Amino acid sequence: MSDRYSIYEQIVATELHNWQHAMRKKPTFWNRTTKKVQKKVNTIIPEKVHRVITKAIKEMTRAVLFGSRFTTRTRKDIKSLEETESKIKERINFYSSSAAVEGAATGFGGFLLSLADFPLWLTLKMKMLFEIASRYGYSTKDYKERLYILYIFQLTFSSQQHRNMIFEKMENWELTKEQLPDDLNTFDWRTFQLEYRDYIDLAKLLQLIPGVGAIAGALVNHRLTNKLGKTAMNAYRMRDNQFRKVKLLK
Repeated sequence: MSDRYSIYEQIVATELHNWQHAMRKKPTFWNRTTKKVQKKVNTIIPEKVHRVITKAIKEMTRAVLFGSRFTTRTRKDIKSLEETESKIKERINFYSSSAAVEGAATGFGGFLLSLADFPLWLTLKMKMLFEIASRYGYSTKDYKERLYILYIFQLTFSSQQHRNMIFEKMENWELTKEQLPDDLNTFDWRTFQLEYRDYIDLAKLLQLIPGVGAIAGALVNHRLTNKLGKTAMNAYRMRDNQFRKVKLLK
C-alpha cells in the first residue's frame, strides 16, 4: 500500500467517524422547533402540491423496490478506494449540477412547472444513489440493497429523531438485513414520504414564489443532491470493515 493511499484512507476514516457521530446526535431544541415549523408550513402549502409530492414519492419508492428502471451496469474494476471515490465525486457533481439546471428551469416556469420538479428531481437523486452503490461494488439486483438505498435517502431527508432510528438500522446492517421480511409490501413508504416532505417543504416553498423560484430551485436542488451523495458515500464506507482499524487523523 502506498503512502498516498494510506493518507487518503486515514482522511476517509476520520470523515466517517465524524459523520457517524453527527448521525447519532439526539434532537436539539432547534431540531424540534424546525419540525414544528415544517408542520405549520404543511398547512399553508396547497393540497394540490401535497398530492403531487405524495404521488411522486409513492410511485418512485415502488419503482425502486420492484422495478428495473434504476438498475446499473456492473462496476468496472478500479484499483484503489481513492480512484473509486474520485469517480463517485465526479458523478455527484454531475447529478448535483443536473438537478440545479432542472430546478432552475422548473422554478422559472412558475407554479405548474414547479410541481413537475418533484418527480424529476426525485428521479435524478435515485439514479445517483444506484450508481454510487454500483461503484462501491454492491449489486442493486438484490432487493435488500435497494432497501439500503432507501434508508440512505431517509437518513438524508429526515428529522434528527427519525435519523437516529434509521442510522441504528444501517449501522447494524448485517443484522438488519437478516431480519428483513420477504414481502416488500411491508416497507413503510408512508413514513418515508412524510419525513421527506417535511424536510424539503420549507426550502422548496421558495421555488413557487414568482421572481425567485428559479434561483431557489437551482440552489436547493444542488445543495440537497450534493448532501445526498455525501451521505451515500459515508453510508457505504461504514460497511467496509477496514475503517475500524485505521488510525484517525487529529
